Amino acid sequence: MPRITLTDFIEVVTKSGSPKATKVGQLKNRQAYEPATDFYKSLREGLIKIHESSGSKADLAKLQKGLADPKKVANYPAMVAGYKKWWGHKVLAWFDPPGTTYTKSGIDVAINPELGLTINGQRHVIKLYLKTDALTKTKADLIVTLMNHVLGPMEPAGTHFSVLDVRNSKLFTYTAPGKNFQSMVDAELSYIATLWPHV
Repeated sequence: MPRITLTDFIEVVTKSGSPKATKVGQLKNRQAYEPATDFYKSLREGLIKIHESSGSKADLAKLQKGLADPKKVANYPAMVAGYKKWWGHKVLAWFDPPGTTYTKSGIDVAINPELGLTINGQRHVIKLYLKTDALTKTKADLIVTLMNHVLGPMEPAGTHFSVLDVRNSKLFTYTAPGKNFQSMVDAELSYIATLWPHV
């Protein structure tokens, strides 16, 4: 059964025409996941470790030390600075975020937000957005709505589902469902499933 990430799915949904089909082909034909080639792995894991251990904002500086990859040297400082700016004066406390798989039409979508944080006492489940291109409102709304739909039943009432555009220090939080959201999601997964054998 094909398995894609939440970010992969959003990239398909927000495209149309031939670029949409091209994206599905890229997902099918890419190489299997290798931790060693995961550009953002050490940053994601570093942020998790800081919060799990009740670290401070000052600990963020460690995330850009000892980098050998020139691309990481060029990119990590901006992400660390963005995260530090977002943290600001907030009081953050860790909890384990939920994760699961949403399956429809034979396609698995992994819904695995990286952070579970109470922010000034308010519980947030957060997906990190680390790409260089700014996170559009359309993409952010899709991410948080799908997270709320799939993960909401696992969490206490009042939990917020959010996506953090790390470089731009901007947190998008779920507010209200779009019309016919689940039908739209399921239709997109049906499209991917139909196209998958042919790309």
